[in-house]
Amino acid sequence: MAKIRYYYNTETCKYEAIKATKKALFFNVLGFIIISFVMSLGIIYVYRTNFTPLKESRLRAENDKLKLDWGILKEQLGTAYQHVDELQFKDDHIYRVILDAEPIPSTIREGGTGGHIRYENLMDQNLEDPSLILNTYEGVDDLKKKLYIQSKSYDEISSILTEKAKIWASRPAIQPVNNKELKRIAGGFNPRRFHPILKKIHPHEGIDFTANIGTPVYATGDGTVTAAYRSATYGNVIFINHGYGYQTRYAHLHEFNIMNGESVKRGQVIGYVGNTGRSQGPHLHYEVLYKYKAIDPINFFQRDLDNEEYEKVIELSKKETIPLDY
Repeated sequence: MAKIRYYYNTETCKYEAIKATKKALFFNVLGFIIISFVMSLGIIYVYRTNFTPLKESRLRAENDKLKLDWGILKEQLGTAYQHVDELQFKDDHIYRVILDAEPIPSTIREGGTGGHIRYENLMDQNLEDPSLILNTYEGVDDLKKKLYIQSKSYDEISSILTEKAKIWASRPAIQPVNNKELKRIAGGFNPRRFHPILKKIHPHEGIDFTANIGTPVYATGDGTVTAAYRSATYGNVIFINHGYGYQTRYAHLHEFNIMNGESVKRGQVIGYVGNTGRSQGPHLHYEVLYKYKAIDPINFFQRDLDNEEYEKVIELSKKETIPLDY
């Protein structure tokens, strides 16, 4: 029930109820509304000044987390760059040097990826820190390009290594007679040798290994037998083409156990020491040719020998002896 107010009427000497007019009632209501509105604005201002809305707080928290994640990503990107630089260094200065291959040109390794035009859609999004996002994207793209080039380089190295492995396997790299079976080296390589029997300059284009008849003779590298027959001078002889310009010959054999056209592997027994053809005692006459020119076979024996043994073989090969073939 509304409270009734009274006033003292001096004319009637009585207390009479105050009757509110419509105008007064209007102004009372209007004043209440204005005061309420002003107080509401004040409360909103104080709240916005001192408190952050829940949704905005969440967005700011997510934004801070994203900045932290981008920072961590940038650090990891730097670490990845260091690893790639190490791979490139080993590729250019170790692997390719060993394989005698040209390094990847820096113009290829450092080539661009398209500039800022690739990232126009990012730059148009009014990002708070566009440089952080842009630099990271550019770094990732550059890293992807470097890794792609490096993978292609490793493919090339793998192909080179496969080919080199074939060359190394084919190259005459061991002695044709085992050291345990070898008695001595009767004659070394000498393109200007004076023959004591023929009494004239008669090149000795190989090395003579003296051993008992029947001592195994080994292929000194992978290759294909191009000839295996009996010659008037070489006696039973085997010719092997190793490819890559190399050939070997094994003469005065007692017998051979391979056929013309057969493929052989390094270390495979291809025949046995004999005394056939123009020979004056059981031995193996062994020749190495490179691009059809005879070269000193002793340069290929170090794989089987230590330094001391190798020096001893060289010394023995230089001693003048009576030739066992003529």
